[in-house]
Amino acid sequence: MKAYLSAQSEKIEKTLKKVLPAENHYPKSICQAVRYSVFAGGKRLRPILSLAAAEAAELNEEPLLPFASALELIHTYTLIHDDLPALDNDNLRRGKPTNHTVYGEATAILAGDALQTIAFELFATKQHKDISAENQLHALKELANCIGIDGTIGGQVVDIESEKAENPSVATLEYIHTHKTGALLLYAVKLPALLYGIEGEKQNALTEYGKAIGLAFQVVDDILDITGNSEALGKTAGKDINSSKLTYPALHGLEASKEMANSLLQQALSALKPFGKKGERLGKIAHFVINRHF
Repeated sequence: MKAYLSAQSEKIEKTLKKVLPAENHYPKSICQAVRYSVFAGGKRLRPILSLAAAEAAELNEEPLLPFASALELIHTYTLIHDDLPALDNDNLRRGKPTNHTVYGEATAILAGDALQTIAFELFATKQHKDISAENQLHALKELANCIGIDGTIGGQVVDIESEKAENPSVATLEYIHTHKTGALLLYAVKLPALLYGIEGEKQNALTEYGKAIGLAFQVVDDILDITGNSEALGKTAGKDINSSKLTYPALHGLEASKEMANSLLQQALSALKPFGKKGERLGKIAHFVINRHF
């Protein structure tokens, strides 16, 4: 599994280097800021999930690389903005100083904006003969919905509004996690089906797997905020508690949260049954996501 993740990450890395402007491209400051955060590290989980989903559905992964890499740009943009003083006000990301700490708040905001526009440009540009323009446009529209008010942005807003809430609810917590974090992970899993026009049982299976893995990822993140350390996490441990954020351990307790993560793992694995052995890679990724560091 470690060798697989490394090999897939390398493919994504090569694609990212091709699609991003060079450091000496004018104006240099924004290009350097963009590249700083994209190449600061990271698991490349979202694009790797797309490639693994393609394998499960017996689809060619090579045409997906530009689109999968675009998801990493979207993810990095959300991280840059999430760390800003107006939001989480964090100074550590992927084990390095956050973008605004290095380049200033104004440039960091624009770097996030730039990454989003580059990603949309990739989705709007004809990439491969095996993917129809109609499917590509549909995938682009779904991406916009995924990271908009009914997706990532909506989840972020409710997350901010729920800090120090007097009467937090399970429904609000689930909304935050499935939208702020889960939506893009779900989209990554569905991406091959969207681009290749796959419907029916396989699309439904990928959707159910993506929902489970998307929520599980954030539940585990909540747990690691308590049990992990900043060096291992690559970001500031204990930040959620200090900010009085609404999290699964805060609402349900640590042990119940671990049980929930394991339950979501079983849901994800069960969803993969239609793929048989072809779905084993996605199953191993689910284990990797849910069993990290606790």
